[in-house]
Parts: sequence; C-alpha cells; structure tokens
Amino acid sequence: MEKWQDLPVKWTKESNLHITLFFLGYIDDESAAEVCSKVREIAENEDIFDLNMEKIELAPSADDPQMIWLIGEPSEELRKIHEKVEKALGMFKAERKIFRPHITLGRLRKHKWESLKEKPGISEKFQLIVPVESIDVMASDFGDGQNEYSLIESCQLK
Repeated sequence: MEKWQDLPVKWTKESNLHITLFFLGYIDDESAAEVCSKVREIAENEDIFDLNMEKIELAPSADDPQMIWLIGEPSEELRKIHEKVEKALGMFKAERKIFRPHITLGRLRKHKWESLKEKPGISEKFQLIVPVESIDVMASDFGDGQNEYSLIESCQLK
C-alpha cells in the first residue's frame, strides 16, 4: 500500500482480506445453517495445506483494471474443495481445470484512475505462503459503499 499510496485506490481493510472460494449471494438464516453444516463436513475430511502467493497485479486485466490483486499459484487443493462445495450445495456446473486464488488488495477509483495522465503498470513479484487451516463461511454487507465481512462459522481442516 505504501508503494502505491498516491494512486486512486480504495484499499481493503486488513480484517477484510480473504480468498473467495464460492459466492452464494443472498441466503436466509436457515439456508446459512445448512451451508455451514455441509462446509463443516467437507472441511473435516480435508488436510491443512499452504497456498503460494506469487505476484501483485492489476485485475481482472491490465487493459481493463478494476482492482489490485495478490495472485497465487494454481491450487489443486482449492480446486477440489471448490468442486466439493459446489456438489454439496447442488450447484455443480462443470469440473474446473485449475483454481487460481487471489486476494483483492484494493479497488481502483475508476473515475480518478481514468483521469490519470499516465496509468501505472502494476505487476510485481511478491512471494508469500498462506497456510489454509479452515474454510470460513462469511456474510458480506455491501452497504454505504463499504464492503464488510463477518464470520458465520469457521470450519477447521484436519
């Protein structure tokens, strides 16, 4: 953040940094309890593993940037867990070949970004190992232009 503090970016609060495995949209309390139960069952049978994060880049592309992401190497463990969650929730579409994790570090303030005379390229190696010890079921609140996430249940891996 310090390196790019002069750019028009709304940085993600540390407490909101996460990797999205699966986004459900709005669900009621009863459905949330069912999701937690199914995710808990999956987590109980999965081993703890590490993710290798490798670079910081503009996303989804340098040609049409909207965010700054910390991007990881493809993870077979996350791909399998994603597929199991989709199947457990009855939302399986098709088998993915890879699952490449990312963490949204910040969102570009589009109007201000577009008005920059020279738009900076952001592509930098950034090695970080992230231990994955749980699958967290989160609630998101996007009110007032603020993204806030709160923990519903943390399902520990074995």
